[in-house]
Amino acid sequence: MSPTLHDVARVAGVSIKTVSNVINDHPHVRPATREKVERAIADLGYTPNLTARNLRSGRAGAIALAVPDLALSYFAELAGLVIAEAERRGVVVLVEQTGGDRDRELDLLRSPRRGLTDGLIFSPLGMGQEDAERLRVPYPMVLLGERVFDGPVDHVTMRNVEAARSATEHLIAAGRRRVAVIGAHDGEVIGSAGLRLRGYREALEAAGIPFDPALVGSTTMWHRANGARTMHDVLDRGVDFDAVLGLNDTLALGAMRVLQESGRRVPEDVAVVGFDDLDEAQYSIPSLTTVDPGQEWIARTAVETLLARVAAPGEPHEPALLLADFRLAVRESAPLA
Repeated sequence: MSPTLHDVARVAGVSIKTVSNVINDHPHVRPATREKVERAIADLGYTPNLTARNLRSGRAGAIALAVPDLALSYFAELAGLVIAEAERRGVVVLVEQTGGDRDRELDLLRSPRRGLTDGLIFSPLGMGQEDAERLRVPYPMVLLGERVFDGPVDHVTMRNVEAARSATEHLIAAGRRRVAVIGAHDGEVIGSAGLRLRGYREALEAAGIPFDPALVGSTTMWHRANGARTMHDVLDRGVDFDAVLGLNDTLALGAMRVLQESGRRVPEDVAVVGFDDLDEAQYSIPSLTTVDPGQEWIARTAVETLLARVAAPGEPHEPALLLADFRLAVRESAPLA
């Protein structure tokens, strides 16, 4: 017969309630007690009956994650981290793609599928600040990204302005004075592109370097092909530059390929910095200097925050803005001089 909750309690020498608290990741369990229970679970090979538990609690035991596009490496890695964190807590994740389309994002918020899950981690790309009130939904939600601020839900995001400023300051400290930007979105103020461009401009201003619009290359979605295409455009315009800031890693990697094909050496002729610290950044040739925006922390905090709201239905709370720390991962594409 399969081991039961009673068996785990007997082997661990604790009450059934304590075993339940450990399985449900209750915060008020002493570390030594938690270790005894987890050891008993492992020794017995006990598997919680999630169906029965969910029926008793009135919960689905699943959460949803909605992202723009899993073909974008950042969102693929984020989804993997969210799934791993949720799995550690005994929760399943249903992943949906919106294509970054505003209508699809709004439909997703109203979809009957939301009834299949206990809450939603949502990273919009098409919606904007004017849609903030549309986030007032009858289920727990955690917002990711930089499209909507001051909404009625908890928001977990990164320090885009400060991080992009730090990346630009690094290039300036390495002796670069003509820093091209790849990936701007024309007219954007709120959003990853707009915020990172602001950080770039702040770093130039602090260093007394005039801003040159000719150094800014605009594009749409942040895919490698667009990074390559935008880099070609900057080169074709004959713009003089000695560094490139890609507003994400895939843009930077696409741009770096074009630079090398054009005969420019990286980093000797042109230093390159990206943003996101994707796994592949360590393995490009040369390896890519990039901003680590705290993606692991973002995934863990989003899951923790959502599950805390799920566990306290109807309990009033002030929406929290939770900001990840960042660091610059200095590699071969942009070493300090």
